[in-house]
Amino acid sequence: MSDPVVRPARKSELTALLALEARCFEQDRISRRSFQRFIEHPQDMLLVAELGDRLLGYILVLFRRNTRLARVYSVAVAPDARGLGLGRLLMLAAEDGARDKGAVFMRLEVRADNTAAQNLYQRLGYRQFGVFHDYYEDHQTALRYQKRIHHYHPLTGAKAVPYYRQTTEFTCGPASLMMAVSALDPDYRPEIDEELQLWREATTIFMTQGHGGCGPHGLALAAKRRGFEVELMLNQQGPLFVSSVRTPDKKLILERVHEQFLAQMAELGISPRYGNFSLEQLEQGLSRGRLPLVLISTYHLDGRKAPHWVLVCAIDKEFVYIHDPDIDDDAGESPVDKQYLPIERSRFDRLARYGQNGLRTLVWVYKN
Repeated sequence: MSDPVVRPARKSELTALLALEARCFEQDRISRRSFQRFIEHPQDMLLVAELGDRLLGYILVLFRRNTRLARVYSVAVAPDARGLGLGRLLMLAAEDGARDKGAVFMRLEVRADNTAAQNLYQRLGYRQFGVFHDYYEDHQTALRYQKRIHHYHPLTGAKAVPYYRQTTEFTCGPASLMMAVSALDPDYRPEIDEELQLWREATTIFMTQGHGGCGPHGLALAAKRRGFEVELMLNQQGPLFVSSVRTPDKKLILERVHEQFLAQMAELGISPRYGNFSLEQLEQGLSRGRLPLVLISTYHLDGRKAPHWVLVCAIDKEFVYIHDPDIDDDAGESPVDKQYLPIERSRFDRLARYGQNGLRTLVWVYKN
């Protein structure tokens, strides 16, 4: 018996596709006109599974314009061909095709009562991240799944960067610094006491609400005190984050903390460089073995407009790869989802600014 073959659908197979659709689904069926449009549309991808001269399955993947997101719209396997592994074969072929089209994430919806399909997706690495109630024609709920299909593959000899998850809402800066230190010092073992100590050293004390996060001056000082070389780049002089607090007393405290940081930096020989850094500078620094802690705004990630530290691990022609120390358990995220996370270069350039004044800052950490 020959092996099944997955290939692009042909116009001549419209009748066979409609027959397969009728055998697999009682409702929410794709029409002949839609199948023809998907075959002819160069942006979308319709693949079929063929065994001998029999068309036994298909998968339809749609691509959203101006994004790196692919969506599995429909998967069908003939009832008499189930158990042959065609669903898995179609999914893997679709992921390969989506990667070739530049997709980073693959998403899909599956009926809440279709446990067999859910098990397949979970075995393939998909994670549930949402729910659509009353989604199908029979009012059944749909579960939303997602998988990252693009991963960074470091070149031979490239520096591997260990991952560390922040343990509080306000220690993204210390967690990012600890990841950089872990990459530069193989004997270093990050742990929570060090995370909290770094925060105490580098905190700005106040933010809009809750505990203050860490500023670039404090993080540079903390790294320098631990024996690493640092370089601080930022496009603003004067105390940072002052506009995020409302009372004059808190503004005064932020100003005093800033002056203390500057005095301590002068004692340790750290001279800030003022100006905007570029992606080309990131690329050059990474190639020299340096690791940059970069402040981003989470607005384009989750709409919260919060300052957030990440560690840039690598960069290529398409993406900037980051370790994001913040994991959202409620969204089903795991550390795998936040390691070497690919961000399009142009998008990262927009992310790497915070606040109305567009604060742009990074802290290089390295060894001579």
